[in-house]
Amino acid sequence: MRKPYNTRMDRTFSVAPMMDWTDRHCRTFHRLLAPHALLYTEMVTAPAVIHGDRERLLGFDPAEHPVALQLGGSEPDELAQAARIGAELGYDEVNLNVGCPSDRVQSGRFGACLMREPVLVRDCVAAMREATAAFGIPVTVKCRIGVDDQDEYAGLAAFVETVQQSGCTQFIVHARKAWLQGLSPKENREVPPLNYARVHRLKAEHPRLTVVINGGISSVADVRTHLGHVDGVMLGRTAYHEPYRLAEIEHALDGTPLPDRDEVLARLRPYVEAHLARGDRLQHITRHILGLYQGLPGARAFRRVLSEQAHRADADWSVVERAVAARRDGARERTVVAS
Repeated sequence: MRKPYNTRMDRTFSVAPMMDWTDRHCRTFHRLLAPHALLYTEMVTAPAVIHGDRERLLGFDPAEHPVALQLGGSEPDELAQAARIGAELGYDEVNLNVGCPSDRVQSGRFGACLMREPVLVRDCVAAMREATAAFGIPVTVKCRIGVDDQDEYAGLAAFVETVQQSGCTQFIVHARKAWLQGLSPKENREVPPLNYARVHRLKAEHPRLTVVINGGISSVADVRTHLGHVDGVMLGRTAYHEPYRLAEIEHALDGTPLPDRDEVLARLRPYVEAHLARGDRLQHITRHILGLYQGLPGARAFRRVLSEQAHRADADWSVVERAVAARRDGARERTVVAS
């Protein structure tokens, strides 16, 4: 039995599970920027965990701790089996996705549509908790503030009150409704208005619960504001597109020294070279670092070199070195022009 990391399960700051983005390479990179943040996998369906290639789907580097596994599903027995597998592999938390609004997810009867079935969610979480009890790790729920016509706070409160009957005390709430018909997943992350007050109220009325807020949060100031009302803040797209923001938030919250961006890449190099030696392609890793220099002179040149060269079959670390050199050259040229 592998023991979870769990030396610091601080939910003050976390990075959201994001499909096609927060794979093991992305998480390793984010860990270099945010030593204490809780990281999440992409959502993996319970049947895939049970029957699929576990190393490909669930493998992670020890450096990623603390790291949580997010599961999708609606069958208590399947979810219990998958949760136990995640616990055995050493994940520090198992999370149930009750927030994804995509048609594919709905057709499998999981994700945001489960907000209409709080009793089923309660039963799923109870089964997952029983399956992982021996490992001492939490089972949490990530949900929306509602779906479709659920436009009242009472709907969210009733959902949480039902689910917590399972013993679950930790909820991550995306502060937008999800429209199950008529909006794409991308539109569901942008079109429904944010309602932070609803999540703040949930915490105020349920002080014994741990409530983490998610949705549209992008700055240190945002984080500080929300931490005055809830237990934790989860960053999503900003963490991916502007990853250095993770370091800035860690610095603000914990006093962690701000790392030099070039040094972050130097620390990533052994990981990259180890995976290249195993047959991985450079582009599968460097696609996650494109935004490292976002907002700095030369950032476009850095992205251009990686985008044009990392996909080649023989691409190695020298591509990253050329990208860094191009960024420096671009920054110098901009300085000369400005002077």
